[in-house]
Formats: sequence, structure tokens, C-alpha cells
Amino acid sequence: MAKEGSTISGFADAFAQAISYALQYGVPLQALVDKFSHVRFEPSGMTRNPEIRFAKSIVDYIFRWLASKFMSPEAQFHAGVNGRELDDAGSTPHAAAGADHAGASAASVAKPAPYSTIQNQEDAPPCSTCGSIMIRSGACYKCSNCGNTSGCA
Repeated sequence: MAKEGSTISGFADAFAQAISYALQYGVPLQALVDKFSHVRFEPSGMTRNPEIRFAKSIVDYIFRWLASKFMSPEAQFHAGVNGRELDDAGSTPHAAAGADHAGASAASVAKPAPYSTIQNQEDAPPCSTCGSIMIRSGACYKCSNCGNTSGCA
């Protein structure tokens, strides 16, 4: 994309302008984030951003970054921004702390979302086939996306 005048550069510029016009003419950011987050194509890989540790594509990274900067904590959680957890009431711990200050009970303690079935380990490697973060399977790692293993039987 860095070469001026390349096909990919032209597509990236046109896409950026289309998103800019969409936002200017009232398309909600939530709709764009829902549509373009977790879109998978190359290049993909690890990032230095602690809120978005692994980007599945440049488009995925951009829209999850937009969610992390401009959307509510609940929307960030649903977009896949790391470090966001919801309590049983469907709000983030920060929102629950604010409600607690307003007189709500202190029983609303932050818990992981009940529908989160796979817990990624911090040291798990990305899959060599599809790029998803692998999960531990015994002494090895297995990709929950494509089924590839880290070399174990």
C-alpha cells in the first residue's frame, strides 16, 4: 500500500473516502464497526496495541481501533477490544462502579461474559495457517478456527 499509484493504494484511498462520507452522512459508527471488524485477509498479525493484540487484517485493526476510541465500553466489548469485560447486567465494570456510586448495590461485581467459551492464553502463538490465536490442547496448541495444531499429534 505504500507505493503511490498502486492498485492497493487506490483501493485503500477509495475505501477511506467511502467510510468518511458514510460517517459524514449519518451512517452510525456502530454499523460500520459491526460490518468491518474481524474481516480476515492478509496482511494480518500481531500489533503493539494492547487493546488489539492481533489484527486479522488492516480493515479489522482500523475498525476495532475506531471502536476503542469512539464507542461505549459495551460496544468495545462486543467489537472485540481487549480488556473489556461485562458483568451479569450487561454493563462494564466501570459503568457498574458509577452506578454503585449513585446508590446501587455493591453486589454487581464484574464477571466474564457467560457466553465466552474459549479463554485465550496470553502466550499462545498465532496459527501458521489462518492467523487466529491458538488454544492449549494438552502440551500443544490447537487452532479453534481451522483445526491446525502446533505439531503435536
